[in-house]
Amino acid sequence: MEWNKQTVKSLLLVVCGGVAFYAALQHLGVLALAIRRVISILSPLLLGGAIAFVLNVPMRAIERNLYPHSKKGGRLRRPLALILTLLAVIGVITLAVLVILPGVREAAESVAAQVPDALLRLEAQLLRLEPYLPQAEAFLNASNLDWANLSQKALEVVKNWGGRLLVSGGGIVGGVVSGVATFVIGLIFSFYILLQKERLARQGRQVCYALLNDRWAERVLEVLWLANRTFSGFLSGQCLEAVILGTLFVAAMTIFRMPYALLVGVLIAITALIPIVGAFIGCIIGALLIAVTNPMQALLFVVMFLVLQQIEGNLIYPHVVGSSVGLPSIWVLAAVTLGGSLMGVLGMLIFIPLCSVLYALFRGFVLRRLKEKKIPDRKWKDGK
Repeated sequence: MEWNKQTVKSLLLVVCGGVAFYAALQHLGVLALAIRRVISILSPLLLGGAIAFVLNVPMRAIERNLYPHSKKGGRLRRPLALILTLLAVIGVITLAVLVILPGVREAAESVAAQVPDALLRLEAQLLRLEPYLPQAEAFLNASNLDWANLSQKALEVVKNWGGRLLVSGGGIVGGVVSGVATFVIGLIFSFYILLQKERLARQGRQVCYALLNDRWAERVLEVLWLANRTFSGFLSGQCLEAVILGTLFVAAMTIFRMPYALLVGVLIAITALIPIVGAFIGCIIGALLIAVTNPMQALLFVVMFLVLQQIEGNLIYPHVVGSSVGLPSIWVLAAVTLGGSLMGVLGMLIFIPLCSVLYALFRGFVLRRLKEKKIPDRKWKDGK
């Protein structure tokens, strides 16, 4: 080995990296606490970046078709596209609320109307148990329970729960205020990102080329471009899949004359934004709403849901979402399972595009290695 300045620098980096890694392993608790603290401080900026990324998908489509051949409208294109995107999002949320609230109110009124009959049935059931009351009283007298001691313990439990409720109530209020402030700051930050996204992208490329050599800088920018394309495609595909599934349920429930067709369809479309398992949440809510009116129709709804879910899960979702992120159907299911096990609902949303990026990078690496080793295609295509 030739001992020059570059070699010594590389060895020092390796040694320092090894020492830092060993220190991190020895103090994992402190490291995790520090990471959580940093994330907490940066949470408004991270939330703003996430909001900007989501809003950029429809905003980019609107901006592309807004004043396409007008130079005078160039300055107004970006602000108008942002305003129209916000109005579209607010309109979708308002429409969902206007559909959901009347349905929920109607279901609540239906439940309230059935309460008197339920109380009468409960009273009849209690009257049927009246002959057994003397036996229950004799059993309690024979058990020699210390009722005074039990009452004292019950009071202590109630006091403890009350104290915890007051403390948690204060924490909930503080958490709500902090959450609202974080969301507002993040939303404003996202506006700045969307209005200056080209400048920020240019500055990011400058940083990459300034800190890395050309080969690594180009590789990093290539991975970031792939991640942006994949996550944008996943978001578009997931929204399209949710709309398709909600429309299928509205049509099927209307054909079978089930109640709350529009309400259940909107609920399933919203919950279907959670990959694979989200629609089941909508199914449970829909079945409970229909069961209040007609239990047999609720059973028919569950059967219909299972049929539509099989069609959606095996035909629509893998093709719509899988093709939008370039990930085969089997790996879409694997990504959802792994992400849900590690990070819950958020993991399901993140792991599909993340696994798609890793899949594309690993696939490119494998193909390059096969080409470098000059492996004939027939060996890995035919397995002979």
